[in-house]
Amino acid sequence: MKIAIGSDHSGYKLKEVIKKFLQENMYEIIDFGCYSEEIVDWPDIALLVAEAVKNKFVDIGVLIDGFGGAVALAANKVKGIRAVCCYNIVSAKLARQHDDANILCLGAKTVGELENIEIVKTFLSTEALSEQRYVNRLKKLQDIENKYFK
Repeated sequence: MKIAIGSDHSGYKLKEVIKKFLQENMYEIIDFGCYSEEIVDWPDIALLVAEAVKNKFVDIGVLIDGFGGAVALAANKVKGIRAVCCYNIVSAKLARQHDDANILCLGAKTVGELENIEIVKTFLSTEALSEQRYVNRLKKLQDIENKYFK
């Protein structure tokens, strides 16, 4: 599995921890930055990761900022992206199962490194459910995108 990863300055340290974990577990990683704790604008990084996912350059994206919400806002501006901020393994599992989320957003200031690693493991090991009700909901989401994303 090929994974795009990116963070702003507040998520940089966690990004490096998650990146190391993923590499040790044989995932192919493309790091879109940032590359230090020097201040950067989170929309720039989120856009790079979201475009990589949208264009199928990677299978999944991981974005990290202070609380996970800002990068999710930016990534979700890209048509076809379903970025979800997850704070525990339950939210990670449901984001994949019910919403077929394609970008996991994490908060470096919300939970610790070990919990974030468990969230990543759960997100990556969970498949979307194919029951018709979930497919129908994703179709409705796509209809909303088609209406408003011109």
